[in-house]
Amino acid sequence: MGARKRNSAEALKEARKKVAFAKLNNCPTSPRKMRLAAGLIRGMEVDKAIHILKHSSLEASARLHKLLLSAISNWQAKNEGVRIEDSNLFVKEVSVDSARMLKLIQTAPQGRAFRVRKRSNHVTLIVDNKQDI
Repeated sequence: MGARKRNSAEALKEARKKVAFAKLNNCPTSPRKMRLAAGLIRGMEVDKAIHILKHSSLEASARLHKLLLSAISNWQAKNEGVRIEDSNLFVKEVSVDSARMLKLIQTAPQGRAFRVRKRSNHVTLIVDNKQDI
């Protein structure tokens, strides 16, 4: 690895230590449905986002709610002694990427078969202070 690449990798690693995030890998929901739920809370304050996800009828919102609580607890672990109410936490970034796909075969009439693709996704949620920006 070259020196320039190593320096940029170390800088990225140091920047990542300061950010509070949570990841959900191989979530068995299609990415399209998860992006709908993620769009509801992107850029919102944490308490409003929790309220919206808790009362949403989308199936993906329950998983996102749990992920948001995990990101908040990760933020608390990095910032000991700081109260959440005083910190003005907000959802900085939510990214949904497609993950592995189960390819199953469903029988069809007259000796045919159809392929069923069960999609899954990876979700990354980043929480940050309003003052840091």
